[in-house]
Amino acid sequence: MAAYLPTETTSLVGRKNELDHLRSAFARYRLITLTGIGGVGKTRIALRAASRAAPDCPDGVWWADLSPLSGERPLLATVSDAVGLSDHTARSQVDALCEWLTDKQGLLVLDSCEHLVDACRSLVGDVLTSAPGLTVLVTSRQALGVGGEHTVAVEPLPVEGDQGALALFTDRAATAAPGLSLADPGTAKAAADICRRLEGIPLAVELAAAQLRARSAEQVAERLNSRFDSLVEGGQEQAPRHRALRTAIGWSHELCEPLERLMWARLSVFRGWFDEHSARAVCTGGPLSGKTVDRALEGLVEKSVLTWDGARYRMLDTIREYGRLWLEELGESAALSDLHAAHCLAVAREADAGWLSSEQSSWYQRIADVHTDLCTAMDRLLVTDTERALELIGLVGFFWSCCGHLHEVRSYLERALALHPRPGPYRGRALWALGVATLLQGEHDLAHELGVQCDEAAQQQNDREMSFAAGYLLGLSHLMSGRPLAAHTVAVRLPGPGRDTDETSASRRKCRLVEVFALTGLGLLTEARQEAEALRTACLRTGDWWTRSYTDYQLSLISLFQDRPDDAADHARAMLTGKRRIGDAFGIALGLDLLAAALAAQGKGERAALVFGTSQAYWRTVGHPQRGTPELGPVREECERSARAVIGDDAYAEAFQRGASVRTASGLARALDGQLALP
Repeated sequence: MAAYLPTETTSLVGRKNELDHLRSAFARYRLITLTGIGGVGKTRIALRAASRAAPDCPDGVWWADLSPLSGERPLLATVSDAVGLSDHTARSQVDALCEWLTDKQGLLVLDSCEHLVDACRSLVGDVLTSAPGLTVLVTSRQALGVGGEHTVAVEPLPVEGDQGALALFTDRAATAAPGLSLADPGTAKAAADICRRLEGIPLAVELAAAQLRARSAEQVAERLNSRFDSLVEGGQEQAPRHRALRTAIGWSHELCEPLERLMWARLSVFRGWFDEHSARAVCTGGPLSGKTVDRALEGLVEKSVLTWDGARYRMLDTIREYGRLWLEELGESAALSDLHAAHCLAVAREADAGWLSSEQSSWYQRIADVHTDLCTAMDRLLVTDTERALELIGLVGFFWSCCGHLHEVRSYLERALALHPRPGPYRGRALWALGVATLLQGEHDLAHELGVQCDEAAQQQNDREMSFAAGYLLGLSHLMSGRPLAAHTVAVRLPGPGRDTDETSASRRKCRLVEVFALTGLGLLTEARQEAEALRTACLRTGDWWTRSYTDYQLSLISLFQDRPDDAADHARAMLTGKRRIGDAFGIALGLDLLAAALAAQGKGERAALVFGTSQAYWRTVGHPQRGTPELGPVREECERSARAVIGDDAYAEAFQRGASVRTASGLARALDGQLALP
């Protein structure tokens, strides 16, 4: 009953009737949609309702925030991430997702679907058909129109009573103006008037309360009344509630300083969270300098236009929409979209340059954090600058492949390569990244062909680094197809720098890794151990967790072949630590297989069976049966045979099932923690 839900950063005021209704609806309907205007509180109600439902959901509650998505293309990847699926197969994403959810009993929340209604309608229909134990809760400004959908209209808070809009205003006022007392009759009347004018719409009330930092309640009410009067006199024909929200947002906009308003508009190009550095990189220009950007950010947080978590900022989608309208009015939409894309490309270049550094694991996290904005930048560049699009996806492709975004990276790479077919400095890198993705999806022959094309591109460009990258891809495709001698030949074909001085070439280091794999596959275990230990030392010097974890994988495997089970277990745990650090579910599954084999070789049959079962649970998250180079197959078979011999078939089956029955991401994390903590 794990709940993968956002943290509630403010209190929920009122909504008892809605929450009680949802509790009942969860028992009767499989699809419930909360509808209502923007800012009415659909997300907050859904979050609290999902949290309350968690104890009744054996496999968990999953939250997919769709508000940052600019189109339907990232939808399946976003939902897959939410439910813990890191599919490494070549099948369609929707098939993989439906199969993953088939036996799950839980609640999936799709928040902010209104801009993706058609795509969400199709997806929800598929998953509800495939997963009879699944319930879906949707928030949207309109219903999806799926058969069996139960629609709940979310109304604004009542403007009368103790738990309505006035209670919300009072709660938020205590934060904005701690010394304010509503006991004063004039203040109390002004507060009630504000709530009535704003029709009890929670977001509008919160924006009004934020103004109390600089104004009295009476001043806020007077300014608000004046704005409403001007709208009515101006002939505004919007529905009252839409007008109330638009008025509150527009009024907050007017109360901002001029540079804050400009900043609001420019920040609307960000789809997800962003930091100060990103804000400065994209929004600086004209009257906005570095210092004024910082002051504008602070002012927008104070006015509740921006949410700040202590390190990063974000806009609510309703407020972002208003900013985009102003950006268009200013005539800056295209320019800011280009600046945003250029910034994302700069981030990708920096991440690539830092791959061999001690910041590698931090870059994996950073690339994951800005995933939605990278997709937005890719979509922009595919229209405006296909060469830069090819460069961007080539740079982030390996990061995404390691973290399970294989479908997305493959789709973007194939589109970019088709749109920019001419030879150039970025084509080889894109072909290489596509080859890695297809290899991880099990298409070894296609990966090999892409490796050949990458090699040809490297020769055309006289690019030595790309030649090493092609050697890595070709060597890996040979290894996965059971040809270790061919892999070794490719890996060592280009003389590189000294063995201990390859800190500047990520591709050269990957070729060295292929060489270690090949030596193990050839049975040259002494040579393989020497090369692996030397490579591991180089990784320790630079902080390269990705390569280091795979050298630990090889050292564990070699130790098993050399009857050194204690060393094998130590290296398997070291591999798991590294793979967990960068979020590589595929690597974690491999590491658990080796740890189980080492435990079986140590005579710890029950623990071996438990870990082996847990590895099966991890393999399910990547959509594959057990994978790896061919020599791993006999190791797995011996693991099972040895464990059964120690504890017997019944005990083995019971322990294995305990491990394999873990079905949630948090459960897998706890299981992994437990194994890493034990000697």
